[in-house]
Amino acid sequence: MFIEPIIRNSKKGWIEVVCGSMFSGKTEELIRRLRRAQIANQKVEIYKPTTDTRYDENDVVSHNDNRIPSIPVANSQQILLLAGDVHVIGIDEAQFFDEEMPQVAAQLAVRGIRVIIAGLDMDFLGRPFGPMPNALAIADYVTKLHAICVVCGDIANYSYRKTISDATVLLGETDVYEPRCRTCYHL
Repeated sequence: MFIEPIIRNSKKGWIEVVCGSMFSGKTEELIRRLRRAQIANQKVEIYKPTTDTRYDENDVVSHNDNRIPSIPVANSQQILLLAGDVHVIGIDEAQFFDEEMPQVAAQLAVRGIRVIIAGLDMDFLGRPFGPMPNALAIADYVTKLHAICVVCGDIANYSYRKTISDATVLLGETDVYEPRCRTCYHL
C-alpha cells in the first residue's frame, strides 16, 4: 500500500524582533537586515505606521538619515492585504501598531515569509509598549539593542521623556527624549 507523503511548505518563514530604547539603533538594524536581503536578490517590502512622519511620510529613516522606501499603513491588517509575493517583510515602529500586529506577523511567517519587526519594547514610563510584548513572545529571534545613557555613559535601555505630557504616543527626537540607564532614569 502506497501512502502519499505530506507535502509541506518548503518556504520557511520566521519572525525576528529588534527592540530597545530610543536611539539604540533599531531602525538602523532593520534597514541593515533588509538591505542584506536585497543584496541576496530577495524581494523585500517595508511597512511603517502612517502616524510616523518624523523624517519622511513614506521612507523609513534612521536618526542618522539612513533611509529605505516603505509603505505607510493605518493598521496591521493592511500589511496582510498589501503583502505581495515577497521573501522578507520589515515592520518599523511596531509599537504604534494595533494589538493584531503579532498575529499578522505570524500569518506572514506561516506563508513562508521572513518578518523583521523593529520597535520600542517600553514606553516612556518603562512599561511594555503596545503589541511589542506579544511580538517578542512569538518571535523566533530577538535582538535587544541598547543606547548610551546621556547622564552617566552606561548602557541605556529606557527612553526618558524630557517634556511634560501624559500622552503615551508623543513623536519626538532628542528635543523630547533621551536614552538613560536604569539608575539615571529613576533619578
